Amino acid sequence: MATIVDSHTRTSIFHLRSLSVSLPSHTNCPEPNQSFQTALAKKYTKDHEWISVSEDEKTAYIGISDYAAHALGDVVYVELPTIPMEVGAGDSIGAVESVKSASDINAPVSCKIIEVNELLEEKPGTINKGPEDDGSAGGWVAKVEVGEEGLKELEELMDGKAYKAFTEE
Repeated sequence: MATIVDSHTRTSIFHLRSLSVSLPSHTNCPEPNQSFQTALAKKYTKDHEWISVSEDEKTAYIGISDYAAHALGDVVYVELPTIPMEVGAGDSIGAVESVKSASDINAPVSCKIIEVNELLEEKPGTINKGPEDDGSAGGWVAKVEVGEEGLKELEELMDGKAYKAFTEE
């Protein structure tokens, strides 16, 4: 038996013992570590960055993948991009340093950086706790404006299923 917890209700295990629920296989649930409103738009690069585009396709969040955060180990320093900054796809926008190694963070698409996650300056280990979380306490690196060129470049990136297969090769 499981406990169901959401932001509005907490149902105890005792109330669920006689409850049987079947969910259709097509239920649109986000993958782990994805926010629901951006789950369908999240894309990945071969360099292990992700981009999560908003529903209006004008802004997005950028960060490093769960896979990259795990491979790096404990993150001890994050170099954040300067704002505002116009960048092309593949341009370096910052860096992540861990006890094991250091790695550049590259822009997945052409965009303009409009905000950075200042929490990472004070608590760089936040990346390890939620590297693909674009919430206020998450490990996202930058919020960006995405133009027409950047939206076209999204088509070249991997979706979650393709990225998972890529990391398992």
